[in-house]
Amino acid sequence: MRIVIAEDDSLLREGLALLLKAEGLDVVATVANAEDFLAAVDEHMPDVAIVDVRMPPTHTDEGIVAAVEARRRQPGLAVLVLSAYVEQAFATDLFTTGGARLGYLLKERVGRVEEFLDALRRVAGGGTAIDPEVVAQLMVRPDTRLARLSARERDVLALMAEGLGNSAIAERLVVTDGAVHKHIRSIFAKLELAPTDSADRRVTAVLRYLRATTGAR
Repeated sequence: MRIVIAEDDSLLREGLALLLKAEGLDVVATVANAEDFLAAVDEHMPDVAIVDVRMPPTHTDEGIVAAVEARRRQPGLAVLVLSAYVEQAFATDLFTTGGARLGYLLKERVGRVEEFLDALRRVAGGGTAIDPEVVAQLMVRPDTRLARLSARERDVLALMAEGLGNSAIAERLVVTDGAVHKHIRSIFAKLELAPTDSADRRVTAVLRYLRATTGAR
């Protein structure tokens, strides 16, 4: 796995590089700004990019903008975005470009090494990983478009939004895999996601959930 790290905090940047190298992963570049990040993506063609949301010069949305541009230049690039705190609009902006191979984590999650590495591998493997705190904050907001879902179905969809697979959801909710599969089928039906849709229904359901709960269109 070839990785580029874009993080302006030098301690975190180098700490991430050391952690990943200790896991036997190939960190091909570490950079401190969006411009150098895009140059590194063009040069090294990494499998995964770890990107800070806020980078120089304005420390606003440079990381998100660069991540979207990097995926335009290199379709299929896995991106794991790091943020100091929950920024729902930025998370939605990123995931509306296509949900596969994307992750959004709070920086504090890096200190929980196994959780961080699990999220990184999940994103690199084609899945999604959304910080549970992001999902928790979305859940408390009014949602009319998902009102058809039962409380249990909302629990399942929230865990899907975190990037968990069916078995992991079953374990978290203490139910059977079959029950999870039944809930997901019901979610797809209530959200009117037909099996003939060209898009991945799981990703589409999560994106619809994020858009609805953040008020994005």
